[in-house]
Amino acid sequence: MSEPAHPLTFLDDGEQTWPAQGHWTYEDYLRLPDDGRRYEVIRGVLYVSPSPRCEHQYAALRFAMIVGTFVLEQRLGLLLPAPFDVILSNIATPVQPDFVFIRSGRGPRPRDSQFRGVPNLVVEILSPGNRRYDQELKLDVYQDAGVAEYWLIDPMARTVVIYALGENRRYAELDRGGEGETVRSRVLEGLSLQVGDLFLPERG
Repeated sequence: MSEPAHPLTFLDDGEQTWPAQGHWTYEDYLRLPDDGRRYEVIRGVLYVSPSPRCEHQYAALRFAMIVGTFVLEQRLGLLLPAPFDVILSNIATPVQPDFVFIRSGRGPRPRDSQFRGVPNLVVEILSPGNRRYDQELKLDVYQDAGVAEYWLIDPMARTVVIYALGENRRYAELDRGGEGETVRSRVLEGLSLQVGDLFLPERG
């Protein structure tokens, strides 16, 4: 479950000291162990996500194949999967979305380990333990940072919801689809995605 890691007992090795929740920085984040967890720092609070399940990884693979191919063929920019650090000013230091899309000419360079700036599009794939985290906390984060489009892919409900930033700098639902339906992006103009193509067949 993605919750503030407090108390941080799983990090207590007797040698390092860690900041209190609300005071985490990117420098603190860089000291965290490479232990298979996904760590994110949002407004100074450390959040931890467990390893994803099969249906999450399948949806991620299918999204990369379908949308990644579209982005490459159209030469639109970079579609990058997690884990990759995205630093959103002082809001998130960092987040690691399941996917980020960054238009050509403003993306990270080769050998960069992070992107400091606002992606054009962010994608999160829901898991049982992170639904509220992605649907509420991260939605607010991406909205406040000015991410133009936010996708929520739900392998359990087998749906895709797309939010777009309006002139009032608030998210409004742009599109929604389930099995047998199609969703379309404003940022990735011309993309038409069959929602059911993202999800693991019911019998494997």
